[in-house]
Amino acid sequence: MKPMLPALAGVLTLVTTVSTGAMTAALAEDCNDQASVCFTAQGGDMDLIVDGKPAAVLVDGDADQAVLRVARDFATDLERVSGREALFTADYNEVDGPVVIIGVAGQSTLIDGFAEAGLIDLSAIEGGWEAYSITVVENPLPNVPEALVIAGSDRRGAVFGTYDISEDIGVSPWHYFADVPAEEHENVFITAGTRDDRPVVKYRGLFINDEDPALGSWAREKFGGVNSGMYEHVFELMLRLKSNYIWPAMWGKSLYDDDPLSGQLAHDMGIVVGMSHHEPLMRAHVEWGRHGEGEWNYNTNPEGLQAFWRDGMERSKDFDKVVTIGMRGDGDEAMSEDTAIGLLEQVVADQREIIADVTGKPVEETPQVWALYKEVQDYYDQGMSVPDDVTLLFADDNWGQNRRLPTKDLDREGGFGVYYHFDYVGAPRSYKWTNTNQIEKTWQQMDLAYRRGVEDIWIVNVGDIKPMEFPLDFFLAHAWDPEEMTPDAVEAFPAEWAAETFGDEHADAIGELMTRYSQYAARRKPELMNAETWPIGTMNGDSLTRGEYDIYVDEWQALIAELEAVKGDLDEDQLSAFFQLVEYPILSMANIYELYRATAWNRVLAAADDPRANYFADKAEAAFTRDAALADAYHQLEGGKWNHMMAQPNIGFVDWRGPDEDVMPEIIRVAGDTPDAVRFDGKVEPAAMLIDATAYDRAVPAGELEWAAIANLGQFGGGAMIATPQGRPATTVEDGMRLEYDINVETAVDVTVGVRMSPTLDTIGEEGVRVGVSLNDSPVQVLNLDLIPHCCGAERQEQVDWDAAVRDNGFTLSAKFEDVGAGTHTLKLWRLDDNIIIEHLEIASN
Repeated sequence: MKPMLPALAGVLTLVTTVSTGAMTAALAEDCNDQASVCFTAQGGDMDLIVDGKPAAVLVDGDADQAVLRVARDFATDLERVSGREALFTADYNEVDGPVVIIGVAGQSTLIDGFAEAGLIDLSAIEGGWEAYSITVVENPLPNVPEALVIAGSDRRGAVFGTYDISEDIGVSPWHYFADVPAEEHENVFITAGTRDDRPVVKYRGLFINDEDPALGSWAREKFGGVNSGMYEHVFELMLRLKSNYIWPAMWGKSLYDDDPLSGQLAHDMGIVVGMSHHEPLMRAHVEWGRHGEGEWNYNTNPEGLQAFWRDGMERSKDFDKVVTIGMRGDGDEAMSEDTAIGLLEQVVADQREIIADVTGKPVEETPQVWALYKEVQDYYDQGMSVPDDVTLLFADDNWGQNRRLPTKDLDREGGFGVYYHFDYVGAPRSYKWTNTNQIEKTWQQMDLAYRRGVEDIWIVNVGDIKPMEFPLDFFLAHAWDPEEMTPDAVEAFPAEWAAETFGDEHADAIGELMTRYSQYAARRKPELMNAETWPIGTMNGDSLTRGEYDIYVDEWQALIAELEAVKGDLDEDQLSAFFQLVEYPILSMANIYELYRATAWNRVLAAADDPRANYFADKAEAAFTRDAALADAYHQLEGGKWNHMMAQPNIGFVDWRGPDEDVMPEIIRVAGDTPDAVRFDGKVEPAAMLIDATAYDRAVPAGELEWAAIANLGQFGGGAMIATPQGRPATTVEDGMRLEYDINVETAVDVTVGVRMSPTLDTIGEEGVRVGVSLNDSPVQVLNLDLIPHCCGAERQEQVDWDAAVRDNGFTLSAKFEDVGAGTHTLKLWRLDDNIIIEHLEIASN
């Protein structure tokens, strides 16, 4: 239809035009900060590498294994950057020149001696959790003119402080898992002074899950299994990313039972091990089939289960861990309907007796977590008692929306955590193949959790780790310091990540590629796509008119062109990492769009007996073949290092289980000559005028609440609006917090206003989240986004709506206004509840 609101035509372009205002990437060096890396000499700085010669690395000979390991790694990192071997020693008499000294306050003779002599001040980290202090000291030892002293409040603090310097000098945390080459420098200096840091979230972790056929097959080929050989690389990656907590791979696997060295290795390196939400007392569920006796039923087999759990605690009693307590049904199924809350409370009481007995210390001294996952959340809501020292772990809906966040017991000793998903197997559709997560949405949900008091555990399901490198990096950076991850910092993150990974020269361009990839990929997970996902255009004589599908394909092709321009300027040794982190995700997702768009046109044209159907049949077949070729190219990287990693089927899903192998969509060929090309001319005009939420005319705050534009959040590039700070109570129309949009109507009409929102859930447990809509001074219409997750078939409208919302990664609520007169009007959106994300407005006549 012809646009009826011509005054908004200019705004419409905002919806389909990608922002080019990416923030300039920050340099890895900051010569103005104290005790920081700088590549040019400054007065009073320390020579870390001079003319290619690195400083020595000194550590106490009796240091903790985690400290010894990171010190050796740092010596290796110095060699990676300088090209020359760095001396690693526990004897300061061997040192002649600048030195890096690594240790733990209260455990290191060297560091404690410096503190007693007044050479370093450790008061800022004393008694802290994983805190570290980095100080440049002059003449601390004979023959040592200057030293870089990295002191941890505990062993992980020393590890994180050391890897912090490693990253700043040019060694990526992804040097193994994405083959990112180290930057080479002849000269590296550390500025004078001291600085310290510490995490805000206590346990910052990842969950390896759904790991077959990709990571599991890869590990079996390269290491003989998901064992200590593989986990050594995983643990190092985690520590370099300042992560400390893992739920290990659990699809038919057990970290402790498959390879006893894995548990010891985790402890020695400083990794805290937990088990997933349904695996209590350090036993992987697969072990019940191997070693359990009787049925998985506490009513009928408490003795068998207690013995099973006791063995789990015995073998891990000397290791760092967070113990999962509670119980679900066999194999991560819901408990039976007749399960009483009292029984679960008894299970936990008995489990805690085992914990205290095995550890020989009060149960409160062993960290524990109880996951409020699916039906267990209902038990908690109904009053289930949870010991005060236990961390309550809330969960998202498996699709990136927090289900519930703390509303009671806010001062509990054990605090709260969140279990989040970048990967999922289950209804309404599994998604395992590629990264479809927007860091902006992840930030919004985790910032909300933080503002609601969740500071003890942040853990994310990352599937195979690859290809979730980018969102995982962001998630852990956010967890380290949620206060620093402001909306501006979120916007800058892609370019900063690109600078750290590929250097400053192309950081802005690569950051923009990652941002736009994330937007485009978030429109629909590929497992949910088919030829009917979006409308194609229409036949118009000898040409075709572009529809929504066609426009999206064009956007992907434009992104590929920009990718190729950047790739051509990269160094040869960067191309493998670029393919893994940037090129493969973009090419493979663009190809999926081309496959299904071509299939859609093939079927429409074949129904009209149009030979152009054959052209699109060829296109579809080529795309299907290309998908396999791209995976094969990935598997051949680095001499086959990543074989199997992209083996996950991703074409032809019809239910949540997915096919065992990719399934070519059905195509149709017709009689006639196949044309060499097909011409597109024009596009189908939208039925409604679209206004980006960020294109408001006025934003009215209320008290401490303000409107914030979150750049790039959403599917179209214009960003989205939220109220900040998040986590605040509901407001009323009388509070006056609103966004105003001036619109012009040429003739009197009835108008429907659609408010397009990113899916969010009612995290308080009431009846949805509300936004108000009014036109001029009309009564406010209250729209309610009430989405209810489910696992096994929608039975209520709210569950049907949730299916649609996670499928489309958005949901539209509508308000109708009758007989809107010609002229200028003010459309108002009112903040009523927290956790509302407004992407754009859709305005149409009735």
